[in-house]
Amino acid sequence: MADRDAEQWYPTAAYLYVLHLDDLALAWEYLRRNPDYQSDWRDRVYRPEAAHRWGLRLLEDPGLDARDAYPIWFPDHPELLQLYPDVDPMPDAATFNFWRIPGSKCLVHDGRRLLLTTRWPGCRLRLAIAAGLEEGMAYVHVVRPCVRYGALAAELDKLAVAASTPSPAAARCRPSPGAMLELHTLQTLDATLAGASLREVAAGLFGTAMVTRGWHADGSLRSKVRRLVRRGRALMYGGYRHLAQLDAHGEGRSTPPANRP
Repeated sequence: MADRDAEQWYPTAAYLYVLHLDDLALAWEYLRRNPDYQSDWRDRVYRPEAAHRWGLRLLEDPGLDARDAYPIWFPDHPELLQLYPDVDPMPDAATFNFWRIPGSKCLVHDGRRLLLTTRWPGCRLRLAIAAGLEEGMAYVHVVRPCVRYGALAAELDKLAVAASTPSPAAARCRPSPGAMLELHTLQTLDATLAGASLREVAAGLFGTAMVTRGWHADGSLRSKVRRLVRRGRALMYGGYRHLAQLDAHGEGRSTPPANRP
């Protein structure tokens, strides 16, 4: 077995951030590893329209992981919260205050409205701010009818609680099996893209001692790694569209190119 300790994919600690990503962020993690997408990014000056084939409004740098990238998908994710001016506000209506929105913020204008992504420990929230909504104005939340009320209420609760309390140290419970699956899938995908063998992948994920004991032609460990390889490649080559809830063709409404401020 080659010495892989220096490989970027080998230390599992480098993937711990994956445990706290939502579906849209995970979709980006798989898409940015796609060699064809990387090629379109390198040729972006000559092919600016290439973003649409990937379900994006504009190409994002595949060198940025989900902690630093802000891909803009289209059509909008169903659970995107949209903020509009309240044309008939109540006397005690809440007013829009950009600086009261918690977290680290990124604003992108897509030609019609501002898209805001804000992140704080343990949470990520995406908002669309309609043209005409200004600081100090009463506003309303708008969401598509297909969104479950429970999901909407949860997002609004996150915003209300975070805006009214200081940011505490993040305390998280044990990662879910689903989160661990995504971590192992991405680590396996990077390893195979780097040319690692299945046995080397297993050693990186589960340790050399477990590989020594359980690496057999018909063993469960070997089968598990094979499934991770298949899953990672499937998500990279189109499966990410399901995570991002894109349509069947991976394309949404035609919109003008977005501009970053």
